[in-house]
Amino acid sequence: MASYLISLPALERNARILRQVGEDAGARMLVALKAFACTAALKAVRPHCAGCCASGLHEARLAQGLGGEVAVFSPGYTEEELRELLEFATHIDFNSVPQWLRYREMCLAHPRAAGGQVLFGLRINPCHSTGHTPLYDPCAPGSRLGIPPQELEAAGADALRGISGLHIHTLCEQGAQELADTFRAFEKSCGHLLRGSNLRYLNLGGGHWITKPFYDRAALVALLREIRSAYGLQVYLEPGEAWAIHTGVLRARVLDVFHSLGYRHAILDVSASAHTPDVLEMPYRPDVFAVAAGQVAADSAQPAVCLPGERYSAAGASGQKSHTYRLGGPTCLAGDVFGDFSFDAPLHAGDTLVLDDMSHYTMVKTTHFNGVPHPDIILLHDDGTQECVRRFGYADYAGRLG
Repeated sequence: MASYLISLPALERNARILRQVGEDAGARMLVALKAFACTAALKAVRPHCAGCCASGLHEARLAQGLGGEVAVFSPGYTEEELRELLEFATHIDFNSVPQWLRYREMCLAHPRAAGGQVLFGLRINPCHSTGHTPLYDPCAPGSRLGIPPQELEAAGADALRGISGLHIHTLCEQGAQELADTFRAFEKSCGHLLRGSNLRYLNLGGGHWITKPFYDRAALVALLREIRSAYGLQVYLEPGEAWAIHTGVLRARVLDVFHSLGYRHAILDVSASAHTPDVLEMPYRPDVFAVAAGQVAADSAQPAVCLPGERYSAAGASGQKSHTYRLGGPTCLAGDVFGDFSFDAPLHAGDTLVLDDMSHYTMVKTTHFNGVPHPDIILLHDDGTQECVRRFGYADYAGRLG
């Protein structure tokens, strides 16, 4: 049975790193639920974060249940959503000046706003692109995310009445230098706003690879301290991937192996389209491991989450090892393919493959396309025990569309 296997000790390892960075920098770290929203696993992270950030009402309600601060940004709110968010959110950031002006009086009239329990901000597009994939670049030409500085200036000083914070989010899987470059561009165009007497916070968004071994955490801390010293603002970061990276795997079973038109195919019981959509959208190539039956080299790489007693053999690029297969899913989508991978030994129906680093941007984006069975969600505890927190069945597929 296919399963997402999430390691609680690995989550806690990442959480401790992020907590320490936040403490050293005087910044508040939020969990971006858009990347990782496994409620049972988030309980291990919650003691180390200030709260969560949400992309809309439903994520915000999940964040409320976890406790702590609830920061919300959406490209568009309905009046009904805002009325509910005003009852519990701590920060609500708006994507455009017209939207803010449309709802400003309603927001400011709320008792929690008068008491400072909910603050309002504007998302700015600093027009400084550092990304490499347009699909994930909020500063790409024609972006709908954030207010360009020139448009904010054209709106006039009154547009900032009632605003307590500014929000920028431009990164995706990037380092401290890219954040520093982005902030300098933002500072150049909006530095005078940061000194505004009514501003209380600056949200630097997500996309920070803080828990990667090569990430320059000292440079990040120095930058955040500089911002706090220069402008006297509370700084927030909203990592998503950084909380969950290298904490989980997707375990798959080989259903069939066959030759066709010069290719050897292996059909798995997991789908790139339905279960790991970023493989197709980003796109990226996951690391794959075979649960090995024979001898494995002592220095062989291993997936992020290993089970006791199992040995793993890392797959190589096409043709790198003796046996190459195109790994595909069980849906009718022709392009439902993980890629071409080579293995030390032939694959057979019933073999287990492990797709590495499958906690973030997987479960939050999965579908029931074709009615393909959804993988279980299993937590691995520090004592090695496994806890299945969610098992999906026919009712989940049949009921989702009414």
